[in-house]
Amino acid sequence: MIATTEDGRSLEVTVRHEVLRVEPWGTDSLRVRAGRHRILDDVPGALLPAKPSAATAEATERSGRVVNGALTAIVEIADTDTGIDAQLRFVRTDTGEELLAEQRAHFWWPGARLFMPSRNDYGRFEQRFTAYEGEKIYGLGQHTHGRLDQKGLVLDLVQRNAEVSVPFLLSSRGYGFLWNTPAVGRVELAENGTRWVADDARQLDYWVTTGDGPREILGHYADATGHPPMLPEWAAGFWQSKLRYRTQDELLSVAREYHARGLPLSVIVADFFHWTHLGDWKFDPAEWPDPAGLVRALAELGVKLMVSVWPSVSPLSENYRELHERGLLVAAENGVPAHAPWKDKGFGVEMPVAFYDPTNPAAREFVWAKVKRNYYDLGVRAWWLDGDEPEIQPGHPHNLGFHAGPGAEVFNLYPQANAQTFHDGIRAEGDDEVVLLSRSAWAGSQRFGAALWSGDVPATWESLRAQVRAGLNVAVAGIPWWTTDIGGFHGGDPASPEYRELMVRWFQYGVFCPLFRLHGFRDPRTDFGPSMTGGPNEVWSFGDAAYESITESLRLRDRLRPYLMTQMRVAHEQGVPPMRPLFVDFPRDAAAWEVADQFLLGPDLLVAPVLSPGATSRRVYLPEGAAWADAVTGARHDGGGWVEADAPAERIPVFLRDGARLPITGRE
Repeated sequence: MIATTEDGRSLEVTVRHEVLRVEPWGTDSLRVRAGRHRILDDVPGALLPAKPSAATAEATERSGRVVNGALTAIVEIADTDTGIDAQLRFVRTDTGEELLAEQRAHFWWPGARLFMPSRNDYGRFEQRFTAYEGEKIYGLGQHTHGRLDQKGLVLDLVQRNAEVSVPFLLSSRGYGFLWNTPAVGRVELAENGTRWVADDARQLDYWVTTGDGPREILGHYADATGHPPMLPEWAAGFWQSKLRYRTQDELLSVAREYHARGLPLSVIVADFFHWTHLGDWKFDPAEWPDPAGLVRALAELGVKLMVSVWPSVSPLSENYRELHERGLLVAAENGVPAHAPWKDKGFGVEMPVAFYDPTNPAAREFVWAKVKRNYYDLGVRAWWLDGDEPEIQPGHPHNLGFHAGPGAEVFNLYPQANAQTFHDGIRAEGDDEVVLLSRSAWAGSQRFGAALWSGDVPATWESLRAQVRAGLNVAVAGIPWWTTDIGGFHGGDPASPEYRELMVRWFQYGVFCPLFRLHGFRDPRTDFGPSMTGGPNEVWSFGDAAYESITESLRLRDRLRPYLMTQMRVAHEQGVPPMRPLFVDFPRDAAAWEVADQFLLGPDLLVAPVLSPGATSRRVYLPEGAAWADAVTGARHDGGGWVEADAPAERIPVFLRDGARLPITGRE
């Protein structure tokens, strides 16, 4: 029933038709797979190959254990009313303290794992774990629910605009957990148990880690799924974007205006519809007659051009037939391979479009060859991977067929594979600067240089409050490069005093995000289509008072760039994100696990955004175990308590830790 493997480091358990394997997978970490009859090695996942470890395994007929550093897994075969059943517990090796344990669903049937076959070797998998009183759960990607602690929620495991499924969580009990399958499903974080569900898959796969606090757990996760590359210094500056600059001359005039005003600008964006047809992956010469010249002109201003590259392909595209005939498009289980409506250039009404299949290496090579010829060879070095959930309408991933498997089994992998297209292509050119602004991500996306932004969110105070929590959970889920559309995406009247206040406060928050980017579809807006554009969205678009405040935010960001780049180096080397919840640095302070609307940027900066209109002060928690100083007034406070901090219109509360000196005011 239970046996050690030949290397003496793993366990394999057989109960009737189920095979369960427990094996070391990184420092203080274990991987668990369960399947029918056998364990498969060709099922897509996020984990990198395991490195050798000094783990040990031992087994008797009815029990066994695997010890890998600080983490021990104990498996026991118990008698039940319907026979026998295997269950796993994970404990700290040194103390025996239980971190996580599988839980039977019912005393009769089913057990902790459930497989309900659907066809061939596929079926619905469920995995249950015990719920613990007082446990808090963070991570799991990016969601719009506005919560930091996600205990008590049900989350769909599926990719949607602004809803990004990265199935890694960090628990206040001292463990990290990865649901290592890109299958569509859900996770239920209930009071009476946790249940992970894969709607249709071939086997169950999860990974557990522990360590000495959240920093070490996040480091183990980065080791297991990949560290981000080093962020190029230029990418830490200000990015200007709007929906949309319609011509080369319009975009260049905006960049020149920034230069004339002496304002910092690192990146400016050519948004969608700059192309001839969707899926041609090239500039429309009628509107962008000399893109290479544009790149050179921007470079003289110290600015990079970012281009929007969608994964969708119109039947009007010059590439459609070859992609279709070679089987390089995402297939459909039923019907034709068309998965979203689009009003393309040259066609007056919406028409169905397809998506290329980045899980197919040949498709990745094809798309990169086009992107290289039409963008990279012209000097473009920054990439906006928009709509890469992918943005299917209606949202029926179960009807899709990929090179890597059926849509139900692999759908969530799409944004990671799309990022790999660009990462591998850029690296093949001998270029080590990879910056990919993606609307979606999955576990491991960070190793391909994928940054994430929070999608097409509303231009409201409620949305701003949700962004703070979403960004912190993204960081805990292993994606260290993150940003928002400053000011929100949908709406916002640049002439409205109320909206101008929101824009100023969003800018003040954005200064301290890993990436710093203005974007939005402002009022007045036009209908969707090739000629669409929104209202003005440059820093001078919101009135003189807002302009003064926003430009100070730009200059503050510029002063902070050396510090931020140091934190990006930490993320690259150690897997600890620059922007993070308070508990990452102060895990022994119980209150730090509760604070959801503040964050740390690196070890020395505590940031408390203003998230309500009309506010001129706000309560700020200063974690125990450090001394804190108001970065503007210099007022000093012991940690472990709350203060009422001034928040006048021109700034938000920022505190420095233990005598740190950073150029917040510009007078340092």
